[in-house]
This record gives sequence, structure tokens and C-alpha cells, in this order.
Amino acid sequence: MKALRSLNPFFLKYRGRLLIGLLVTIIAAVFKLVVPRQVGSIVDSVRRRVLGEIDVATMESELWTSILLLLGATLLSAIFTFVMRQTIIVVSRRIEFDLKNVVFQHYEKLSLAFYKQNRTGDLMNRISEDVSKVRMYAGPALMYSTTTITLFIVVITYMFYVAPTLTLYAVAPLPILSVCIYQLSIAIHKRSTIVQQYLSKLTTFTQESFSGISVIKAYGIEPRTHEQFVELSEGSKEKNIDLAKVQALFFPLMVLLIGASNLLVVYVGGQQFIDGSIDFGTIVEFLIYVNMLTWPVAIVGWVSSMVQQAEASQKRINEFLDVAPEITNLVSEETPILGKIEFNKLSFTYPDTNITALKEVSFTVKPGETLAIIGNTGSGKSTILELIGRLYDVPKGQLQIDDTPIKQLNLENLRSEIGYVPQDAFLFSDTIRNNIKFGKEDASEAEIIQATKDAAVHKNIVGFSKGYDTILGERGITLSGGQKQRVSIARAIIKDPRILLFDDCLSAVDTETEEEILQNLHEISENKTTIIVSHRISSAKNADQIIVLEEGKIIQQGTHNQLVSSEGYYKELYEKQLSEKDL
Repeated sequence: MKALRSLNPFFLKYRGRLLIGLLVTIIAAVFKLVVPRQVGSIVDSVRRRVLGEIDVATMESELWTSILLLLGATLLSAIFTFVMRQTIIVVSRRIEFDLKNVVFQHYEKLSLAFYKQNRTGDLMNRISEDVSKVRMYAGPALMYSTTTITLFIVVITYMFYVAPTLTLYAVAPLPILSVCIYQLSIAIHKRSTIVQQYLSKLTTFTQESFSGISVIKAYGIEPRTHEQFVELSEGSKEKNIDLAKVQALFFPLMVLLIGASNLLVVYVGGQQFIDGSIDFGTIVEFLIYVNMLTWPVAIVGWVSSMVQQAEASQKRINEFLDVAPEITNLVSEETPILGKIEFNKLSFTYPDTNITALKEVSFTVKPGETLAIIGNTGSGKSTILELIGRLYDVPKGQLQIDDTPIKQLNLENLRSEIGYVPQDAFLFSDTIRNNIKFGKEDASEAEIIQATKDAAVHKNIVGFSKGYDTILGERGITLSGGQKQRVSIARAIIKDPRILLFDDCLSAVDTETEEEILQNLHEISENKTTIIVSHRISSAKNADQIIVLEEGKIIQQGTHNQLVSSEGYYKELYEKQLSEKDL
């Protein structure tokens, strides 16, 4: 249970409620103790009447007293049991809520490299299925364990008080039960871990299939995909069956050992009754006590299974919770951002792939200036934007914002002043209006419309039947590629940041729309630092300065007029695109 120790802070948080639950559990167990005692008294009263030791009136008086005590104890035990469930189970739901929030918040802090190394389906499974398994430990397992321990202490203590020898025989099978439970628990733990791993694989495969359904249909590979799903499902089924086989041993084992206890009580109790050591009612009482312990003992197996599954799940959760975020906010005080960006002999290698993306890159962009970055795919253009947003830390060289090393800036201040439009525009499954308002939560309707007009997408949106209230599909698949890019641009514009970063975000837009957007951006970015990454000369030509990247190095740098006047990559690309436009 080492992994489950990480839940201790949650238990401490709700210790008041848990203590009430434990107290109520003990009270409920004490009232349960009354029932067998009164049944034994009833049997003794009837036996003494049969033997003529008491008259009918005395027997009836004793019976009514015992029956009323029995009903009262049963009612009170039921009430306290209800309160116990309400207290402990509610705490488990609160712990589940807290744990999911802790996991999600930690996911948000982890770097991009983490998400490149782990699959979405596995991440989802750990925050859903694994957390649910842990909740069973924090709720039902804790509740039934408390009930069992309390009942055992109260019942067996009373049994020893009434008939010590008979009690020893009655509980004799329990050590055997403990050893069996221990061995079965080890097997359950191992198999539960494998089951959760298979569930993660199945969730990942399903999630990827749904996300890529258009590709699956386009290539006509539905049968192959279904075969792969069946194969994974078959493996998951077999592992679940293996787990169920071990779990199935618990209850028969409990019944067998409780049955053995009953036989010992009847045989030994009968001998003691014949000897006159105990009353006949005590034998009946002990039989009820032993059978009263049947459910708690049986629960031990179920609880043990839940604990082992929770241990396996919490261990998987801790694997990610123990991953330290690579990017952390090192500055607590406010650091206002003006927009000056300076790279000084900066080199960068991606930690997950070991690919060197930038090699001693140096340039400066002043507030209000526009920088365009041109280059082939894989030349390091997007990496520059990722470093400015501090999605990765700079290992070699220097990156300064406003003459301050980027690590010495408040991370929240930095990112709040950046409007970033990625190459692969991502939109959430929400309305178009809310997707744009991600850039500015309190944006007015007029601001939203102005932003979409600047991004040349307003006419498209009002053409939809529900306009700005149109619900987008997952990842924005309701829109075309160009429309998604323009909505993403509107989201960045409405934020009104100091720094605008555009990562080839006009690649799916026709040249006329591109010209309109660029003209609008020129006016919007007049007092902002703007960096435009593009494959098109038309997107770069009006920039204050242009750099050309090749294999992570700057091979050309200057204005549009300077670069087209000299031989090199930029001039060749300009002439090529000019001829394509003429064609």
C-alpha cells in the first residue's frame, strides 16, 4: 500500500467527517451486538418454560422485553449504518473530486515533451478509470474495513467474555483465512495492474480511431481497424477473466471457513452444554455471532481486492504526478512586458528526439517591429516561436525579452502578453463565439465581431445558420482549414497582447484573403512586436526585417528589397512564387 500513502493529505483534509464516520460505525456495531444476545435470551426463556422452570406470564414478559430490545437495537443500528454510509461515501466522492483536480492541474503544468511521449488515451484513463478505482478504496473499502474491524473487536471480545473456550474454537479457522487472503491479494495486485494497462491501450486505440475516423474511411481500412480493436479487446477480456478467476476464490473460501466455524460451535458448544458449562441459548447466540461475521469476513476478500486494484491505479497516477514540470515560474513578482525580443547565439536541441533545431541564432526585434521568418520545413522556424512562449527552456545561448533573460520573467505575465496562432489551428468543441473569447474572456460582442472582421472570417460566420453560436465539432472539424486558421487569428487579435506570433497561419488561405488579413494585421500590430513564420514571400515582404533559416542557421537577413537584390534562397523563392502567381 505504499502508493496509497499519497492519499493521506486528502484523508487529513476530511479528518473531521471521517472521525464522525468511524464513531458512528462503532455505535452501529455495538447495537448489532444486542440482536444475538436477545435471540439467545428468547431461546433460553422458551427452554426454561418447557422445562417448567418459569410460568407462562414470566416467559411472555421476558419475550416481549427481548423482542422490544431487539427491534430497538435493529432500528438504531440501521439508522447509524445509514449515517455511516452518508458520511464516509460522501468523503470518498470529495476525495475523488480533489484527486481529479490535482491530476488535471498537474497535466496542465507538464511540458510539451511529456505530451509527445505519452498518449492521450492513457492520460485520460489515469484521470478517469484509475481515479475511480482509488475512490473505491477511499470510500467502500474504508467503510467496510472499519465495519469489519469494529465488529470483530466488539463481537469477539464479548464472545470471549461469555465463553472463552468456545470462542477459541469458533475463531480457529480465521488465521487460515488471513494467510489465504494475503496470497490471493498478491495475485490480484499483479493482475489488476495488467488489467489497467490493457484498459489504457484500449482507450488510446479507441480515442485515436475516433479522432482519425476520416482517414480510416478514406483509406477503407475499417475491417483492419476492427480486427485490431477485437485483438486488443480480446487481450483485455482474457486479463479481466484471469483477474476474475482469482477474485472468485474469495467468497467460496469464506463460506467454507465460516461453515467450519459453525460446525465447531455446534460440536464444542454441544459438549459444553451437556457438561453444564454453558446455556443452550449461548450456542444459538454464538451461531448467530459466527454467521454475523460471515459477511464482514467475506467483505475482507472484496475489500482486499479493491485495495489491491486501488494500489495498482494509484501507482499509475503517481507515475505522472511524480514527473516534475520542466517549465516552472521562477519569479513571483510582476514583470511587465514591453515586447523587445533578442536571440543571442542561441542553440536548441529537442530533448525528446535529440534533433538540433537551432544553431547559434541571433537577431533582435524591437517593440512595434515585425519580423518575418522564411525557410524550408524543419529549418527551425516554429521552434523560435515555441522558445519565445517559453514552451521549452533555452539550454545554450541567450533569449531575452526587454533585455531580461526569459527565465527571470514572470511566466504568467509573459504568456498573458503573447497572442499565438499555431500552424495547426486548434479549436475546442464549443461555439465559435466562445472559441474566440478564449483570447479574452470578457470580450464584448462588438470586440468579437471586429476581431473576426480583421481576420476576414466574419462573413463566413454570419453565413452559418446559427452564426457565432454554431457549435464546432471536435478539433473544429465543422470549419474548413482556412476558416479554422482565421478564427484562431481572431482569437489572438482579441487578446490585444504586446507580442503576436503567427506560425504559418495563412497557409490554407487564398492570396486575396491573405492580402486582406495582412493589411489588417499591419494596422493592428503597429505598436506590437509581431513575428510571422511563413512559406510565402507575400506574407513576409512588408516586414521590417526578414531572416531566412536553413537547417537551424540564419543564412540570410535583411529587408525584402535587400534580399531580392542579392542572390540566395529568398530571391529564388520570390521568383518561383512570382512565376506561379503569373501562371
